[in-house]
This record gives sequence, C-alpha cells and structure tokens, in this order.
Amino acid sequence: MPAEKTTENLPRILVVDDELAIRRFLHTVLSSEEFTLHEAENGHAGLAAAAAFRPDVILLDLGLPDLDGIEVIKRIREWSLVPIIVLSVREHENDKVSALDAGADDYLTKPFGVGELLARIRAALRRSLLEIPEPVFISNDLRVDLGSRLVTVNEFEISLTPTEYDILRFLVIHAGKVLTHGQILKQVWGMTNLEQPHVLRVNISNLRRKLEKDPSRPQHIITEPGVGYRLK
Repeated sequence: MPAEKTTENLPRILVVDDELAIRRFLHTVLSSEEFTLHEAENGHAGLAAAAAFRPDVILLDLGLPDLDGIEVIKRIREWSLVPIIVLSVREHENDKVSALDAGADDYLTKPFGVGELLARIRAALRRSLLEIPEPVFISNDLRVDLGSRLVTVNEFEISLTPTEYDILRFLVIHAGKVLTHGQILKQVWGMTNLEQPHVLRVNISNLRRKLEKDPSRPQHIITEPGVGYRLK
C-alpha cells in the first residue's frame, strides 16, 4: 500500500518577497498544489529560513528592503545548491544575466502566469532529483528513497523531522565516506550554526533511535571519533 502523503514529505517552497499581496497569492496557489510553504519578507529572514526550513525550491524577489536579491543568491550559493527561481519586476536583460550568473536557476518577470510558475517549479524539482547519484539507498534493513523522501526499516515507514531527513539524505549521498561535523552542520543548517555541534549530536541520536536496532551499538550511522559520521 502506498504511503500516505504528509506535510513532512511534500516538496518545501520558500517564498522570499516583501510584498504581502504576492506572498498571499503564492500561498493560495502553491498550497492547493500540495507544497509546504514558508515565507520571509526580507533578505536576512530569507537566509535564516533557507538554513532552518531547508526548502526544495526558493522563490526569490530581487527588490528586497534590506538586501538585494543578488546578494541573497550569492550567500545561499556559498553553502547550498537548492534551486532558486527569481520572481522580479526587473525585466532588463542585464538584471536576468546578473541573477543567473550569481547562481539563480531560473527567472520569471512579474506579472507571471500561474501555469508557467508551476511548470518552472516542477522542472526545478526534477533537475534537483537528477543531481542525486543514487535515488534509492539500501543497506540491510534500511531503505531510503530520495525521490519520494520515504525512509523504511524492515519495510515499516519511519517518520523523520525535516532536519533529521536532511542529515540522513546528506549521509546517503556520501554513503561510505566520512563527513566531518562542520560539513554536516554547514550543509544542513547553513552558515549560522558551525559552532554548535551539540545540535548535530542530538539529531544523530534521534536518528539512531529511529533507525537502529540498538542505538547504543549503531550499525548504520557510524561515529568517527573526533571527526564526524559515516553511513555504512
């Protein structure tokens, strides 16, 4: 029987726009299309949300009150490859080129059609999935389907928080390799929590409690003392 959809496995969209009317419009449209939304009204809030919310796609306005959208793109690209679609009233070619050169994946000029926006989001999600070298990871009783965000142990679905899933996903993509504390913190939380390794330890402990037969003797997520973790 297929797993029931929950808000935890729906694609996550972060909207960064200072116009309340635009955010309300996008919330109405995207919520009806089975996306989980998070909103930010300025650049700094958008950067914080990108690290905490871990979106699958970011919809970004360039004309923000505190930071220019180009700067937001550059800062996100320092630690994340999340697809970024620019939604902007700026229609000059040099604005589009600047955004794309900074690391944006796509550019839509306001006003835009709902159908086109949804098509661009779907395309961005497909491209991000294609970047994953192995969409399904299997190791003994553990199975992680990155395409559907489904994690099972002994064929029973395991419910993970978004942060727990992002840690596991990063470990899966680099299965067999040792990932340092700093690498995981930077990937999952962005640039703001590199000095808080206890946050990582708590989440690893929670993951082991959910995935391991005996969390005190883990068989999947192995600790490399003083360095980090490795997915066996």
